[in-house]
Parts: sequence; structure tokens; C-alpha cells
Amino acid sequence: MDEVLRRYPDAGEPLTCKPVTQGLLNHGYRVSTTRGSFFLKHHLDDTTGDRATIVRQHRATQRLQSLGVPVAPPVADTEGGTVTEIGGRCYALHPWVDGLHRAGAQLTTAQSERLGSLLGAVHTGLEQVMEEGAGPACRTGGHHSPDPVETFTLIDELLAAARRRRPRDAFDELAEHRLLERRVLLEQHAGRRPPTPDVPATGWVHGDFHPLNVLYRGADPVAILDWDRLGIQPRAEEAVRAAAIFFVLPAGRLELEKVRAYARAYRRAAGAGAAELAAAVHRVWWERLNDFWILRWRYCLHDRRADPQFPAVSALAVWWTREYEAVREAFTE
Repeated sequence: MDEVLRRYPDAGEPLTCKPVTQGLLNHGYRVSTTRGSFFLKHHLDDTTGDRATIVRQHRATQRLQSLGVPVAPPVADTEGGTVTEIGGRCYALHPWVDGLHRAGAQLTTAQSERLGSLLGAVHTGLEQVMEEGAGPACRTGGHHSPDPVETFTLIDELLAAARRRRPRDAFDELAEHRLLERRVLLEQHAGRRPPTPDVPATGWVHGDFHPLNVLYRGADPVAILDWDRLGIQPRAEEAVRAAAIFFVLPAGRLELEKVRAYARAYRRAAGAGAAELAAAVHRVWWERLNDFWILRWRYCLHDRRADPQFPAVSALAVWWTREYEAVREAFTE
């Protein structure tokens, strides 16, 4: 830490350094100095941790701040840079932002509406500040949807892993139940796989917009954090994915009234039409039906940090399939 802070003399002398426990991919620390508090980020994810990618993220947040989007751009070092590289690893120092994370259950309908407006402002702001050709992907290529044949193979592999685990626990029992259930659903709905669009409605997106990456102070969002996944994707799909995280209840259903308020505000702020949202709902539903990332972490990577999310996430795919029309209407009406 001392070596990193020496690059930022205006930050003051270090006093304390405490790990921030939230976050699955990178490491973060709250650093207190003689001049205040800061967030020190240690970029570990190989897919987003190179200097050029981090610099692009930093420039985006600096420009978004000038548009009034609540972000926490990094502190500049003695040479005006924002990335410190030590021992082949990259670090960045950000001002510490006091605030709380709020899940959708803690948001009122009016606050849900504001959240939709905020994400719409992010998307339109990114469209203004990002340079053409700076992205990791081009705008013209289609985005392939998951192939159920591949998913059936994955289900078989995960079932075998869950069944041979000893000692088995309640999680393993639930995993087996959900995998068998999902195989039946995929067999029933295999014909509904979304086609690859010729020219999808793409745009620059945050890439990881969920409750742990939005800080609130009182009723107001004060900072959008963690821009590691900044990239070019179908923008409306980010809006749908975010809602599926913010507004899911522990039993695995969505609070559709809040989703409705959020989606209306997003469409207004982003200039997105109902057809764009309807297509995104279908693609994200299909994505969820084929997705087992939590089980992959547990059984293939032996990483259980995401286990607590599995009951709600796995139940949501089933509920969403049953309530497909109601969900689509909430995003489009």
C-alpha cells in the first residue's frame, strides 16, 4: 500500500487500510490517510485488468461526471495518470464515497423509476463520451443466444458433480432438483431460442449494473461503481438484466410494479422503444434458462462465494417462464 500511495502525494500519509469484503473478482481496500478516505482497487480479473482497459474505464467515468452522472472517477498521480502498475498488477485510487447499497425490495416505486432513469442516463451519456472504434467488439455483429444442445451437456456434467459430492447437503439437493427441472423446461421451450439478430440494438453499457455497484445516500443514488465490464452490448439487455437482479425477491419472482416503473423511466431516458425492450426480455429470459454460472463456480471452480444467490436465481428462471407474458408487459407497456 505504501508503494502505491507514494505515487499520490496529494492523498496524504497512510493511517489504516481495511479490506472491503464485497466483490467477487477484484480486491478493494478502504484506505484512511492524513487527508481523508480513499478506495484502493487492486485489479485482478485477467479479462479486464490490463492498463489500456482500465484507462478506458477511467476516462469514461471522468467524462460521465462532467455530464452529471454520479460516478467516482480515480485520483490522478504525480504524472497525471490514473493507473499504478507494480509487479505486473494494476491499482487505482478513488475517492471514498459514503453510502449504502439498496436492493429493489428497499426501493419505493418512485425510487425504482429513478433507477431506470439513471441507467438510461448512463447509456445515453456513454453514447456521447465514448470514441468510435474504442470498444472491445464491433456494433455490427450479432449476439448468439445459448445453444440448448450445449446446455443439456452442461446439465449432465453438473448433475454428475452434484450427485457424487460427499457429504451431500441441502444445496446439492436443490441443485439436482433445479437441474432436472431446467432440463424439462428447455426440452419444452427449445423452439423459442432467439435468433441471432443481423444488426442488434447495441451501445456502450456499464456491463455490471446491480445493487452492489450503486451507492445510495438517503433516497438518492450518489455513485455508480465498478466499471470493469464497460463495453458494447445490446443496451436494453443490460436494462433487463439489471431489473432481474434489483427486483427479484427471495422466493424467485420479480416485483412487477417496480419493474414497470423502472422500465418506463428507462425507455424515456434512453429513447428505447417497446419492441427493443420486448426483444431484450426474450433474449435475457432465454439466457437465464440456459445459465448455471453459480453451479459452475461451486462444482467446477470449487468456489462457493455465490452459493447464497442460487435459491432466488434458480427459482426466477422457472417463475419467469411461467409468467413470461406478464414480465414482458411490465417492461413494455
